[in-house]
Amino acid sequence: MQKLWDFCDVLRDDGLSYGDYLEQLTYLLFLKMADEQYLLLGGDRIVPVEHDWQSLLSRSGAELEAHYSECLSALGTGEDMLGVVFHKARNRIQTPAKLEQLIKEFIDQHEWMSYDADLKGDAYEGLIEKTAQEGARGAGQYFTPRALINAIVDVMQPEPGDRICDPACGTGGFFLGAYRSIVERHSPLEPDQAEHLRSGAFTGWEIADLPARLCAMNMLLHGIESPESDSPIVVDDALRDSPGRPFDMVLTNPPFGRSASDSYEREDFWATTRNKQINFVQHVVSLLRIGGDAAVVVPDNVLFEAGAGETIRRRLLHDCDVHTLLRLPTGIFYAQGVKANVLFFRRREGAEDPWTRELWVYDLRTNKHFTLKQNPLTRADLDDFVACYRADARHKREESERFKRYTYDELIARDKVSLDLFWMRDESLEDADNLPPPDVLAAEIAEDLEAALTEIQALTESLSVDEPKSARQRS
Repeated sequence: MQKLWDFCDVLRDDGLSYGDYLEQLTYLLFLKMADEQYLLLGGDRIVPVEHDWQSLLSRSGAELEAHYSECLSALGTGEDMLGVVFHKARNRIQTPAKLEQLIKEFIDQHEWMSYDADLKGDAYEGLIEKTAQEGARGAGQYFTPRALINAIVDVMQPEPGDRICDPACGTGGFFLGAYRSIVERHSPLEPDQAEHLRSGAFTGWEIADLPARLCAMNMLLHGIESPESDSPIVVDDALRDSPGRPFDMVLTNPPFGRSASDSYEREDFWATTRNKQINFVQHVVSLLRIGGDAAVVVPDNVLFEAGAGETIRRRLLHDCDVHTLLRLPTGIFYAQGVKANVLFFRRREGAEDPWTRELWVYDLRTNKHFTLKQNPLTRADLDDFVACYRADARHKREESERFKRYTYDELIARDKVSLDLFWMRDESLEDADNLPPPDVLAAEIAEDLEAALTEIQALTESLSVDEPKSARQRS
């Protein structure tokens, strides 16, 4: 497998970046895995025979290069799932001999379906990390750790008839996790349940072409939707408009990063702000039907930011049952030092009294240290959280060292209704010899500074709104 990644360095001599190689690898791996599913596993044909993997193997040299370019162009013309997979696809490997070597000597020598049809698996993530290190903006933002996805799905327990949405679906990790969970917990499925799970259960939005492409590939290779189906993945900015239809469940890890240049003027939003993460929280609420459940990954600033952040937290606690918060450790995302959480809530109908009675907080951050390579987060690291969550009986929860209960009155009395809640003693602050590496510390400091700047921006916007009109005219 390492040879496949080493070959990238050969192609870099031809001017291909890691990102370009990742894109080409995406197309070729999909064609190979679709071929395996059809020939070896007896599945349905996904790719038309005139453009399939065998059609590449039967050609060489310049003829192969021309045919590969023709395949990419033809497969990307439709509005169906294959059209999303190959949207704007172009061959960027300009040396025919190297293209043939990649196809016949490296990719064709493996049975990729035996590894895992998830195209963002271990083998793929190494190249993604290199792309991120190369400096491609946001290269790692699409990928939520699979251990975290599995734990979230385990406590959310999606049902066979649920309509599940991810408004920032990336490569479709939450869809695959929900799909596997439903199949494992409810097999054998009723015919109507199986049909719904195959087509109609999942809807996603993704703003970037590459992850949308990977998501469509992953779904097709898992038997979700068919090549000729209208794509359930919308390549667009999810925040722009109200979805117009409610979902039973939302599972999402919206992209982190700087605030958007523009705010979103939507009547169904509680507040207008340029903060992208806060807007995603409002958007998730709008996606849910009454009684629908959400699990959304949010950065720390969503929990304590003033201005619009405080407004959203007050409304969220009042209009929804915000019952669980998981404080995530650092070192589990590609961006070092990212401080994130998972917020779990249920949308409720309008009422005079607040729906949130108590918020249970699980601290998986304090005195926990993970890295992407040497000490990656595993599903076992989340076993205690899943057990404490008590998905089958949340009313029977009990406090522990890492699991603590806060009442609504306690939350609403906090400064700015901050949900940045922690109580454990951080041993690293008392042991200078065991501080995180300098790059992690620098990333955490930069994040704290960015949060402070966001606070200042929110305060400035608030003062601008409150400033008397006459005063503005005098200035």
